[in-house]
Amino acid sequence: MELIIEIIIYIVSAILIGICGAWIFLIKSMIETFTLTPYLDKFENNNKTTPKVSIILPARNEEKYLPNCLDSLIDQDYENYEIIVIDDSSEDSTGKIIAEYAKKNSKIIHVSADKKPEGWMGKNWACMQGYKQVTGELLLFTDADTKHSRQVISLSVSHLLSLQLDALSVIPKLLTFDFLTKVSLPMISTFLHTRFSPINVNNPKKKAAYFFGSFFIITKKTYEQVGMHEGVKHEIIEDGALGKKVKESGHKMRIVRGDHLIDAVWARDSSTLWHALKRLMIPLYLQSEKIAIGSFFAVLFLLFIPFPIFAITNFIAIDSTSTKILYFSSAIASALIYTGAVIEVKMGLKLKLIHAVFAPLGGLVITLGFFTGLMQAKSASSVSWRGRSYSMKDHTQSSLSI
Repeated sequence: MELIIEIIIYIVSAILIGICGAWIFLIKSMIETFTLTPYLDKFENNNKTTPKVSIILPARNEEKYLPNCLDSLIDQDYENYEIIVIDDSSEDSTGKIIAEYAKKNSKIIHVSADKKPEGWMGKNWACMQGYKQVTGELLLFTDADTKHSRQVISLSVSHLLSLQLDALSVIPKLLTFDFLTKVSLPMISTFLHTRFSPINVNNPKKKAAYFFGSFFIITKKTYEQVGMHEGVKHEIIEDGALGKKVKESGHKMRIVRGDHLIDAVWARDSSTLWHALKRLMIPLYLQSEKIAIGSFFAVLFLLFIPFPIFAITNFIAIDSTSTKILYFSSAIASALIYTGAVIEVKMGLKLKLIHAVFAPLGGLVITLGFFTGLMQAKSASSVSWRGRSYSMKDHTQSSLSI
């Protein structure tokens, strides 16, 4: 029996040592991302034109956030643009707010979306309804809970055209409001700095590609060539799927930092956070159940398991080589996770240091959210978003992988 326990301890220790190696790689990737990702407002500007920009802004039950978003878009220093706001069957005063703004400002075009057809995600349908009204050469997609600085359109147009890009997406400052979201976001964000680092997206030799749905600008020609939102109509993470199509089709795209110019709400409360985590796991599960399950366990061990193991080893006798290895490997792994959380909080998300202290809780919330996504991926209402429930069991997803 003692031999079996000894073997188990060595196996767990080997896993923890692997986790340490993974976190060293993650931390290196995080630092590279923060230091090497280009900024929206730092480029050689040789653009002399001001093509018309059509802003497509879908809104469903957004009465709380929409006015601030519209105010920020109206107050732009760029002149040649229109704002197409789509009321996606809202059940609150969203439609009334849009109508009032449209009366006061001729740049705003009020669109009431037709009833969503079967097989479409709501936001994707609303974006297609807005696209039918555009008159601009460039299309700028943003969300109703996003706030823009005054020069953001002129900067994005000049950046796009100066570098001869087909599409440009901007990383915003992600706003959080409740405690669970604040401690969970730093942990989930660490994975964006590996495969989905902007450095990889900006490298044409890498396959990584996605958009931030809160802000991306794309030429009308490119948008049409990749099939528009109709081509990703059933995708839960439509911005990821659309960005993937753009890069796979050979178009030139770029992601830049704009967290000092754009604010976007990531999750509004713990319920929204829960469904956001499920939305990340479900696409992967529908692509491959085995890979999704493997990814879940990888996340479980990377974000949470070292903490309880380290806690347990503090209450057992450290009197053998195996237990010493277990103790120190779990301690180092826990310390590396905390290091990653601190870097993310201070360099990326601009949260308070206290939110990194609760990294174990954040890791637990994420793993539980992913587990729920696995369990409900094929249910009749696997995802709820903006007051709608969706069943994804008949729709293979091709957006982001974890």
